Amino acid sequence: MKSPLKDVKLSDIQEAHAKIKEAIVETPLKRSNYFSELLSKNIFLKMENLQNTGAFKVRGARNKLLSLSEEEKEKGVITASAGNHAQGVAHQAKILGMLSMIVMPEASPMGKVIATKGYGAKVILKGENYDEAYEEALRIQKETGATFIHAYEDPYIIAGQGTIGLEILEKNKEVEVIVIPIGGGGLISGIAIAVKSLNPKIKIIGVQADGAATMAESLKKGKTITLDSVRTMAEGISVKKASPYTFGFIQKYVDDVVTVSDEEITFSILQLIEKAKTVVEGAGATTMAALLSQKIKGKEKNVVCLLSGGNIDVTTLSHIIERGLVQEGRMVRMNVTLDDKPGALHDLTKIIAELKANIMQVSHDRMLLNLPFGKTRVLLTLETRGPEHIEEILHKLSSSGYSVRHHDT
Repeated sequence: MKSPLKDVKLSDIQEAHAKIKEAIVETPLKRSNYFSELLSKNIFLKMENLQNTGAFKVRGARNKLLSLSEEEKEKGVITASAGNHAQGVAHQAKILGMLSMIVMPEASPMGKVIATKGYGAKVILKGENYDEAYEEALRIQKETGATFIHAYEDPYIIAGQGTIGLEILEKNKEVEVIVIPIGGGGLISGIAIAVKSLNPKIKIIGVQADGAATMAESLKKGKTITLDSVRTMAEGISVKKASPYTFGFIQKYVDDVVTVSDEEITFSILQLIEKAKTVVEGAGATTMAALLSQKIKGKEKNVVCLLSGGNIDVTTLSHIIERGLVQEGRMVRMNVTLDDKPGALHDLTKIIAELKANIMQVSHDRMLLNLPFGKTRVLLTLETRGPEHIEEILHKLSSSGYSVRHHDT
């Protein structure tokens, strides 16, 4: 079914670029020496994680708000969002002197709620998920007459996001592939329209999380679908229902859509922190995850990887770093059973010290019912140099008479 919303053309994106550029950051397009060498390509990072509010969403929000009539501006705007769109709308509404209301699910991360309030919005917590928050926002919109700002089903939003494509081509005429995250599809639609209109030879590759592959599955079936459920740590692209509006643009302009796992996303976040010295959220890391996991094929050498946002909860980030270190063999947790007598723990830690492993945490438990009498169990968290170092530690402890196993096995 064709969407009743109007088409978006290159001229719309160029007009948006002229209107919004004074209020947004022209984010860096930076070549990564590390990832370029690793992947034997020229990898450029388009760093929208450094944008105002930490994500690309301010572009579309600014363009949409500027399109409103004076009467609409006086009545204010409303939207439903648990993250970047909420902050983008709130931020730009404040700058333009407009009232904004944001309906967020009750379980929204408190950091995002506080940030949205900090941009001047009235935040309403309602519903267990986005769909329920969306319905509440529509109800309030009918009561107040405020303008509803959709996150992606809007030509002004799409044109605003498409300005990223213009910036990429202004900075790098040699680009051959642009890799872009897909949630609702507004971001990739705008960029693809801009880029393909100026240079049809450039490949546009979309990336979704395995647990929220709405557009990927829709493309396979040739029609929009609604998933029974979505589950991914990349909440910024966790969309259950494919939009017919953006699906039409993706069918026309996007060359391929690939998917990545949560494990690949978390690994990518850690790699970007360590190797590119930049923090990204789950959605923003999907593009690098697709490159690192070899999901994107082709001989093209000049590849732009769009880092769409950097608004990651610090607790989530801590968990990701820990998991990433375990994945790389730089941290390990192990259970060791030893005699429950004075000096036994000293003897154990002496062996570990000799093997040059750093003890980060130790927990001593002699009350476990499955332990033989006279034995105790120690849970060790060690900082290690890699998988081979871990195997060396395990072998040494076993050969020294200890019962030892990985904590997660």
